[in-house]
Amino acid sequence: MIVALIAACEIGFWVLLAAGLAFRYLLRMPRTGLALLLCEPLLEVVLLVATAVDLRNGAEPGWAHGLAALYIGYTVGHGHRTVKWLDGHAAHRFGGAPKPAGPPRYGTARARYETKLWLATAAGAAVAVALLRLAVWYVGDASRTGTLEEWSFVALRVTGLHGVVALTYWIWPKRAPVAKWRDGLAERKESAGR
Repeated sequence: MIVALIAACEIGFWVLLAAGLAFRYLLRMPRTGLALLLCEPLLEVVLLVATAVDLRNGAEPGWAHGLAALYIGYTVGHGHRTVKWLDGHAAHRFGGAPKPAGPPRYGTARARYETKLWLATAAGAAVAVALLRLAVWYVGDASRTGTLEEWSFVALRVTGLHGVVALTYWIWPKRAPVAKWRDGLAERKESAGR
């Protein structure tokens, strides 16, 4: 049941997102579109309540309950950024807004950007681990909650791996390529001065 509910919440996320953007930009009903976009967190609440009810009714804590916690954590950490990114592109495509700027590509600006992404991952993992710890406490039987403990370590490993990737942008920042035409121009100026 939980796996089907996770799939339904994911489908619902994209349906609400598409409907919200369509109302905002295609149908020119920005308030209705915003209301639809603001309904998206309700999907996570439904999933959270359904998971708690499933555990309360005696379901064996399993991988689906852990996946539900990670899904909710991911949505908390990265959901707003995803919606904002898609809204900016929809505003450009259908609303006449300028094209949204992409992420920085080089140097310290890129390292800061990657660090912000990592912080969102860390926030999502913190939510997921907190939900998993609550589920372990809620079940109250250590012999039945091993799978939930494993999911906590999955969240922490993903966060650690993402942190290492973000750190590499600080240690080895990518440098902007020097334009070849500048080099050619400097050579021409130098030879003209001789």
